[in-house]
Amino acid sequence: MEKIIITVVGKDTVGIIARVCTYLADNGINILDISQTIVQGFFNMMMIVDAKEAKVSFDEMTGGLNAVGEQMGVRIRCQREEIFTKMHRI
Repeated sequence: MEKIIITVVGKDTVGIIARVCTYLADNGINILDISQTIVQGFFNMMMIVDAKEAKVSFDEMTGGLNAVGEQMGVRIRCQREEIFTKMHRI
């Protein structure tokens, strides 16, 4: 399993989850867990995905999701699980 953490932050608009999930599905990336909140019009989502069977490389996925985010006016960030864990260790 190749776990990747995806975060999406920005002003809430219709279709954010749909667009991100469609991109992932089209590229063979499986969603393992998803959490999202909206606070005073601002959208925040965190996903854990498995990219083991992905049709694209990590760099291509990051670029593709960045493009999706730019089209919607949100910021999408991808990090490999091991790097995310090390960065958030106390």
